[in-house]
Amino acid sequence: MKKLSLTCAATALLAATAPAVIAGGDVNIYSSRHYDTDERLYSDFEAATGITVNRIEGKADELIARIKAEGRNSPADVILTVDTSRLERAKDAGVLQPIDSPLLEARIPGYLQDKDNEWFGFTQRARVIFYNKKDVTEPPQTYEDLADPKYKGMVCIRSSTSTYNQTLLAAIITHDGPEKAKEWAQGVVDNMARAPQGGDTDQLRGLASGECEIAVANTYYFARTIRTNVEGVSDHLDVIGWVFPNQNSYGAHMNLSGAGVAVNAPNRENAIKFLEYLASDSAQKYFSAGNDEYPAVPGVGLPPSVAALGFFKPDDIDLSVVAKQIPEAQKIFDEVGWK
Repeated sequence: MKKLSLTCAATALLAATAPAVIAGGDVNIYSSRHYDTDERLYSDFEAATGITVNRIEGKADELIARIKAEGRNSPADVILTVDTSRLERAKDAGVLQPIDSPLLEARIPGYLQDKDNEWFGFTQRARVIFYNKKDVTEPPQTYEDLADPKYKGMVCIRSSTSTYNQTLLAAIITHDGPEKAKEWAQGVVDNMARAPQGGDTDQLRGLASGECEIAVANTYYFARTIRTNVEGVSDHLDVIGWVFPNQNSYGAHMNLSGAGVAVNAPNRENAIKFLEYLASDSAQKYFSAGNDEYPAVPGVGLPPSVAALGFFKPDDIDLSVVAKQIPEAQKIFDEVGWK
């Protein structure tokens, strides 16, 4: 285990979410979030509660497998990861347990909670259509429009192994049904400017370089290019436009980061305290400012880089329902040749 040191000055939690007394003890977090900005969250929690944070980092599937192998002797208290698909995999693997927390129930919107309360979402990212304003005068307004033949040879998008794309297709299956979802996936493949490659930032670079005219990426990748210098993108912001899709129907698809309590958590009470801390206004603001994400808790203010993207209607479909369609989504990707 790696013990985090107090590297930053602590900030007070909201009275509504702070523990009444210093709790002490430990909480062991298995995390697949790889953002340096999260360090402040851990140090603030330690300072506010007296609970020592121990952390193991790795890929989500590796951490899930590790917890299963450790069995009843697992030291894991919290599983923290990115995307609904991974949270649902953890649930299906039996490495999570139900969480009884009126505070989390009240603070986190219902569509960002597992129906059995085995995980809660704490940050959101919208999956958005970006386009080159010089080359595209009529950009797609919906996800479904990405399959329109008029955009043939214009689209940059990640591979079918991307959890972001898996969850997006699962949402389209949920909204439109599997047949229309398969037609959509085939249409997007037909419209690709290149074979899928790289991450979301690489799709934005393809847009800026002229390799494609339309790209799909999560908002926090683009907001980061506004806040900091991202090579190959930040120098081209003047030509990049964006569309929050499906504003006249179900709204823009939202990915999330979330967490749950491990099934054999030796420090269960501290694990729940940590999750409740993640739902505090102070942690929600830091998530947003530090990593350009949208807070899960309504009413929390946005930093300039995120606010610059504008207001939009999010898809508030129950993400635990969407997650059940991920196996069907992968099957469709394979059938249409989405690499």
